[in-house]
Amino acid sequence: MKDKIQILVLDDESIVCDRLKSSLEKLGFYVETFTESQAALDRFAEHHFHIVITDLKMNAPDGMDVLRFVRENSPGTRVIIVTGFATVEKAREAIKSGAADFIAKPFKMSELRDIVLRLAREIQTGMPVSESRSEDASR
Repeated sequence: MKDKIQILVLDDESIVCDRLKSSLEKLGFYVETFTESQAALDRFAEHHFHIVITDLKMNAPDGMDVLRFVRENSPGTRVIIVTGFATVEKAREAIKSGAADFIAKPFKMSELRDIVLRLAREIQTGMPVSESRSEDASR
């Protein structure tokens, strides 16, 4: 990767932050983690992040507020919503509001890694990357 992709992780559980940070840094990404929404938003306002991974259920501001803030202030930043309270309605709302993806807890680290790698390729190429199954089908 040319320049390191900058990732902000926001989850009120520090163990989730630590797990994501470790896994994503092994892939070569720069990762900052936060357990409080306002601290994450303050940092986002002063530093450019390519990808934001946020839990939906947070003390105010919640994950949807974070999504809206990021989309308003950095339209090119991709946001992944993670939640233990997944519903079809919440997923639709998140995607309609501009989330790049929505993933339910508990999730497999490989699933989140695949999403982040896809988004990183999109950011670097400036073009959407199709799912691997679609790529295989076109061969």
